Amino acid sequence: MFQAPRGTTDLLPEEQKYWRYIQSKAVELVSVYGFGRIDSPVFEDSGLFIRSVGEGTDIVEKEMYTFEDRGGDNITLRPEGTAPVCRAYLEHGMHNLPQPVRMYYFCPVFRYERPQAGRFRQHHQFGLEVLGDPDPSVDAEVIEIAWRLMKSLGLVDINLLINNIGDNECRPTYINKLRDYFSKYDKDLCVDCQGRINRNPLRLLDCKVDACHKLGEAAPRSADHLCVDCQDHWDKLLHFLTNNEIPFSIDHRLVRGLDYYTRTVFEIQPSDVGGQSTICGGGRYDGLMEQLGGRPTPGIGFGSGIERLTLNLKKSDIIVPDDPTPQYLVINVGDDARANAARLASQIRNSGVGAILGNGGRALRGQMRQANALGIPQAIIIGDDEIARGEVVVRNMSDSTQETKPLDQFLNELANR
Repeated sequence: MFQAPRGTTDLLPEEQKYWRYIQSKAVELVSVYGFGRIDSPVFEDSGLFIRSVGEGTDIVEKEMYTFEDRGGDNITLRPEGTAPVCRAYLEHGMHNLPQPVRMYYFCPVFRYERPQAGRFRQHHQFGLEVLGDPDPSVDAEVIEIAWRLMKSLGLVDINLLINNIGDNECRPTYINKLRDYFSKYDKDLCVDCQGRINRNPLRLLDCKVDACHKLGEAAPRSADHLCVDCQDHWDKLLHFLTNNEIPFSIDHRLVRGLDYYTRTVFEIQPSDVGGQSTICGGGRYDGLMEQLGGRPTPGIGFGSGIERLTLNLKKSDIIVPDDPTPQYLVINVGDDARANAARLASQIRNSGVGAILGNGGRALRGQMRQANALGIPQAIIIGDDEIARGEVVVRNMSDSTQETKPLDQFLNELANR
């Protein structure tokens, strides 16, 4: 038998209510902030991600699904959501629109990595981007949206972590200090981090290996090495968050995994798990548009994994509304009843009420069991006798009471409901 590829999963009907719940809460929230939806292709030119995410990152080196298509083009399945939105901003001349441009999206994301709880090789994200405004008040707004989304979903035991990793002005000096510090402990680092010292020193702070993690605690802090502009941006952001009563903690180890981040980075994590199960993360990327060939355009955004959100909703015992279910099963008994029952089921649906046509191959009792198995509250019984009299029998499945009504009266009551 064929099975879903490793690292993928089927989203079965009983899981759909969590996704609809998350999506409805997200759309309801971002609409009051003036966001519009964007959908970009599921695959892009590989160079888009190599240039934006960074050649020295784990995503580019180990995790991207990249292939040559039949036309000889090098194509990559989308490993993250920000770069495609920025590409669309440039391609469609969105710099001519009133700035900033606010966009949100739901999309599948592909990473060849070890499958783990809430993270698959194909997983799904809700994300948003704000392009065209460098002000720290925009950072605070984006962080506020992320925090309010988690709260609106019912998640309580969560922490908001923030940091400032500087920009092209001050980060080189900080990187040198970081490299000097970790070089003293080169032999104590894991194999990956030994390579990161020269290639991508910031990622040393994010390693989860115990030995590397302990060394990172005493490492130089980016917030202590900011230039004047970055320091001003940082101070104002902290003021905005405090003024808006958004609770946060400063985590000097927080760097995120993509090279395009500048200044503000943030994550939201469950209190009892930590960085391995981040449910939302993002930051500012003011130099990304230039890397993609556009003119300088500031940007900030975040992404949140829907599978991880679903996992945390279940762990927190949050009750999610069930999807609407049919109210009637139209039971049909007799040679002529099937066609009449099919017509009646159609009439019920046209009135805006859900209905399922019973299995005509079963006897009356078998169709009753079908209604109970499907959790349908009422059954409409129509047989040859009911057809002859122009009637239907309406049965309440919870208490087994029933009444006979003229068909026209039943349909009129539905129309007037």
